[in-house]
Amino acid sequence: MNPTDLLAIANKYDSPVYVYDTEKIASQYQRITDAFTQVSSLQINYAVKALSNINILKFFKKLGAGLDTVSIQEVLLGLEAGFDPSKIIYTPNGVSLEEIEKAADLGVQINIDNLSILELFGQKHPNVPVCIRINPHIMAGGNSNISVGHIDSKFGISIHQVPHIKRVVENTGMIINGIHMHTGSDILDIETFIRATEILFEVAKQFKNIDFIDFGSGFKVPYKEGDVSTNIEELGSQLSERFQTFCKTYGKDVTLMFEPGKFLVSEAGYFLTKVNVIKQTTSTVFAGVDSGFNHLIRPMMYNSYHHITNLSNPTGRERYYSVVGYICETDTFGSNRRIPEISEGDILCFHNAGAYCFSMASNYNSRYKPAEVMIYEGEDYLIRKRENFEDIIRNQEIIEL
Repeated sequence: MNPTDLLAIANKYDSPVYVYDTEKIASQYQRITDAFTQVSSLQINYAVKALSNINILKFFKKLGAGLDTVSIQEVLLGLEAGFDPSKIIYTPNGVSLEEIEKAADLGVQINIDNLSILELFGQKHPNVPVCIRINPHIMAGGNSNISVGHIDSKFGISIHQVPHIKRVVENTGMIINGIHMHTGSDILDIETFIRATEILFEVAKQFKNIDFIDFGSGFKVPYKEGDVSTNIEELGSQLSERFQTFCKTYGKDVTLMFEPGKFLVSEAGYFLTKVNVIKQTTSTVFAGVDSGFNHLIRPMMYNSYHHITNLSNPTGRERYYSVVGYICETDTFGSNRRIPEISEGDILCFHNAGAYCFSMASNYNSRYKPAEVMIYEGEDYLIRKRENFEDIIRNQEIIEL
């Protein structure tokens, strides 16, 4: 989106505000499907946790996607958005057997990543087909906060415990219809990812009723000019060939699944904030905005980079600023960034704000969550109202003291 259109949205809806460009979402979705045209059956399940606004989910339904969900609430959101239960896979971690049973009652695909829960579920519901999440013990990304396939991860059943899985299946008579992995975010080394897929193929061969293999996601997107990203086209070429070979060996065509979140929505999102104050210290010029890590926590939590532009003065003389928020904590979006000269009242834009941004927002400091706007077929739509004080106290029970 161009700066003029984004500035117009900030003027129309005030700030702070999240903006999502569905045209970019559609192009990213198409890019994956184009990369895997050689595969006879492909299913893209959007990872709801990345951005869960129901209008975004409805747009993915229009594109033909399924959903990857990690909580019963996300399952309910998907059903509310109109998805057929068969197009929703439920992949929780650390939840109770009762929650898994609730999801099963709703008819969605169950994915289990714990041996004890697998056995309990199999004993009670042997006729409900289950997918198994495998931990291949392969590190992706190099950051233990976002790489979940390493040996010490809490996610998945160890590849070394496959004999235990087979014993549970034999004892309970349960049906295993899918094999799943997710190695984590920011995958760059395709050869490493391919090595993990070969492990998954070997596991799948040990179960006779497999209908699909879910290879997770974790595809990296560029965050700044010249940044590297996952080569989806090369991955499609290499994995498609191996997948077809597996299907021939297995004796039937199975569905290849992915569950991208960040790859589909990150670059489609923009976060617009207004500059409250310019403050100079002995060594730093701060630009303080009307937001904080209560709205965009990724820089503080993951040290993630979000490119920042000045929509109000895009061609001004560049200076160095540390962009900070209004939360009463260390609250830095970016340090010593080279940005066109900033004045109070200017609108700054944080790029790559589609994934894990609003969905991780909070009311810390009793601040309101921001509005969300979706751009669809050239028109802007308010898809979430800005919160107000009534929202802050809505569920509080006020007692007489």
